[in-house]
Amino acid sequence: MASINTQWIGNGRQMRRRVRWLVVVAGMLSVQVGLFPLPVVVAGEQSTAADDAGYAVDPFWPQALPTGWLFGNVVGVATDSRDNVWIIHRPNSQRGAEATPPVVAFSPDGAVVHSWGGPGDGYDWGTQTHGIYVDHDDNVWVGFGGGLPYDPTARTTTNNALVLKFTPAGEFLLQIGDFGEGTDGNDSTRFLGQPTDVWVDEDANEVYISDGYTNRRVVVFDATTGDHRRHWGGYGEIPTDGDIAGSGDELPREFSTPHCVNGSSDGLVYVCDRGNRRIQVFNPDGTFVSERVLDATLVDGSVGGTPWDIEFSLDTDQSHLFVADGGAHGVHILERASLEVVRTFGRRGRWAGQFESPHNLALDSQGNLFVAETLDGRRVQKFVRAP
Repeated sequence: MASINTQWIGNGRQMRRRVRWLVVVAGMLSVQVGLFPLPVVVAGEQSTAADDAGYAVDPFWPQALPTGWLFGNVVGVATDSRDNVWIIHRPNSQRGAEATPPVVAFSPDGAVVHSWGGPGDGYDWGTQTHGIYVDHDDNVWVGFGGGLPYDPTARTTTNNALVLKFTPAGEFLLQIGDFGEGTDGNDSTRFLGQPTDVWVDEDANEVYISDGYTNRRVVVFDATTGDHRRHWGGYGEIPTDGDIAGSGDELPREFSTPHCVNGSSDGLVYVCDRGNRRIQVFNPDGTFVSERVLDATLVDGSVGGTPWDIEFSLDTDQSHLFVADGGAHGVHILERASLEVVRTFGRRGRWAGQFESPHNLALDSQGNLFVAETLDGRRVQKFVRAP
């Protein structure tokens, strides 16, 4: 361990500076020896054990933002082939963030390497960003859904109904949907209804969109031309417009805010049915395969959870899912085959390693986990595999 000179010289201001320096050094040493544990719930039991989650927060990532930059609600995170970490945020959600580009990419060491976004020639740019995805060619897909303040009946909300595709440098490639055309309904083959997430199937060259605040469906388009391919609702059925009828003790047949979509290496499509607190699994043609209501043991001892985003573990079988739970302010780890929750980590708070409304998550090729926080969180955190 490095030695620290504790001889005090000079006035009180110099002493305070040395105290702050000591705190920083102590923090650095703590990271090196793994002293940034995370509260964890394991296999349905409440626990504050430190190492069971297998992850520790890196409080020094990313590096300091450029002068004058500030993040608003961070509503998307993704990684590319170089392990750059991409985020999208809402500059209009935080006073002082208006001049910060909405799309920012960090290198693995946390330096800003790309930043862009906003209105341009040939495409619409909405007023409320929602979601980011980087495909196999490192093209960057960004979505728009919701409004400030959020009112599902207001045009300021429903106008945000499109997905855009760009190169990593921010060159426009494709638009799906139109700003201002968000109420055409669940059967539309042209327009969206406040999309929430994007996933691209490389082999089929298809883009899957969870179309989820106004509409309640998954819709698939050609990833190059934007031509409509198919869409479906809960259980693979035809989604309907209007209010959802109650169904007693049975689970609802319709999605309620499908908030994420992602595809596994064995050809299955996973959807976060956030409003119904469940995950549904489909074949690529929309055939229903399975479902499970999230049943994590939460910090307060209750059982439940709300799936906001899904990422797959890096092993060959993708044997586990990572699930962001913005309602419970935590991350759940599920066995993919059964969708059973096996671990949960995180608690509500703003210190390093705690969460305030975790909205999305992503893994890089080294297994590092990145979590984007919306609402009052307004940040992205990095978690490394604990030794």
